[in-house]
Amino acid sequence: MANSRIQQLPLSIFIIPLFTLSISIQFRLSISKESATIYEILRSNGLPMGLLPKGVTNFTFDDSGRFEVRLDQACNSKFENELHYDRNVSGVLSYGQIDGVLGISAQDLFMWFTVKEIRVDIPSSGLIYFDVGVVHKQFSLSSFDTPRDCLASSTVTDDQNIVQNVHKNLSRKLRHQKLHHQEPTMAVL
Repeated sequence: MANSRIQQLPLSIFIIPLFTLSISIQFRLSISKESATIYEILRSNGLPMGLLPKGVTNFTFDDSGRFEVRLDQACNSKFENELHYDRNVSGVLSYGQIDGVLGISAQDLFMWFTVKEIRVDIPSSGLIYFDVGVVHKQFSLSSFDTPRDCLASSTVTDDQNIVQNVHKNLSRKLRHQKLHHQEPTMAVL
């Protein structure tokens, strides 16, 4: 008998509350996403807040995970190595990683490498990985627990740095050959 009463109730009695509930949840999520800081968004995606420098207030973040952070100026921050942040930093955020990173470079052995991806594979390992194209640099995850101060910088890009180094080396080599009256050699780049 109870079964027949449920069958007699209009379907709209069940659908309308479910629809209202889903709209309410989506609305709450969009409000919380709008009021969240970029640091909270990083943390809720399994990444440390210190991946970005202190004081970021101007950023965008959409449903696909795409974000863009706008800084007042390009700056450097010191961790185990030094990181350079361009005025605009962007990427695609998913749980435990940022793909397609633009605007962050890491220094290693006096050279700057563009960071392409950042990821935390296993949080309990205590390691975070920066993909710089050639290799994956690993750092202590605890180094990025809190946002660091970022000092104004005018760091050159990888291509400019490579060209400057090649130019300096060739100039030295040619100067050395001139002093010792050697025939110049051809350099292939």
